[in-house]
Amino acid sequence: MKTRKVMALAGAGVLAVSMMTGCGSSSSTASTTAAATTTAAAAETAKEAATTAAEKKADLTGSITAAGSSALKPLVDDAADMFIEKYPDVSITIDAGGSGEGLKQVSEGTVNIGNSDVEASAKLDETQAKELVDHQVCVVTMAPIVNNDVKEGGVENLTKQQLIDIFTGKTTNWKEVGGPDESIVLVTRPTSSGTRATFQKYALDGNEEASNTSMETDDSGVLLQNVKDTKGAIGYVALSYLTGDAGVATVAIDGAEPTLENTYAGKYPVWTFEHMYTKGEPDEVVSAFLDYIMSDEYGAKMESLGYGVSSKMTNTEH
Repeated sequence: MKTRKVMALAGAGVLAVSMMTGCGSSSSTASTTAAATTTAAAAETAKEAATTAAEKKADLTGSITAAGSSALKPLVDDAADMFIEKYPDVSITIDAGGSGEGLKQVSEGTVNIGNSDVEASAKLDETQAKELVDHQVCVVTMAPIVNNDVKEGGVENLTKQQLIDIFTGKTTNWKEVGGPDESIVLVTRPTSSGTRATFQKYALDGNEEASNTSMETDDSGVLLQNVKDTKGAIGYVALSYLTGDAGVATVAIDGAEPTLENTYAGKYPVWTFEHMYTKGEPDEVVSAFLDYIMSDEYGAKMESLGYGVSSKMTNTEH
């Protein structure tokens, strides 16, 4: 009985203290309760958003095939790897072959995406071109490249006319442009190449380059290796192939180095917009992939790969 009485008295004391304390802190208690409720609601909302995102991620399944521009391929390869990390149930296959081949395949329906350095109308007839939807994804800069012995021999800059004379076969020895006494070896791309079309239009002022079938390749990576391995060689590739130690030297045109900064500023002339064409509007999976490439999230990665962000161009005509 004594024990119960002491406990009862202790309980009464606690109750009294609680009542006294409660009278002085009612607003504090209410604020704490409201904050706890808000935090719980926010956590629930975040949980629901995460669940929705996870469900969306799980729901996106399918396959994507693309072919075409070798200049654009490094970017599409990289974007595909990152996209598959987000959506592991999507498979993506990417081939090169040149812009003309990519446009031909997407027009025929054998691939979902045709990657191209040029507009479809440059490689397809009017009816075929009208069936395609253009998704303009970035800017690519094309650079003349030479074997290191040519640079060491004194060639670091060429006028546009000197470049034209070299690629049309009029100039055949490097000593004619201040370089070593060494024959010029042209390493070229086939007529189906969008890189060739871009270089011909903006670096050679439309002049047709001389043929060198023994050193012609439909792949920019192979062209780069051929220039690297061949004394006296000259060719051209996108900056995306020159982001590391490529083992070749770039050549300025009329004093302007082939860089993104000079392209943005309108100082360097050999660049073009890159296109990813679909035949009609893309399906859900292809659309999601294209949206990802053109998103702000991926845009931050483009420049590190040697590609230009279209919105940074000060002059979009040339």
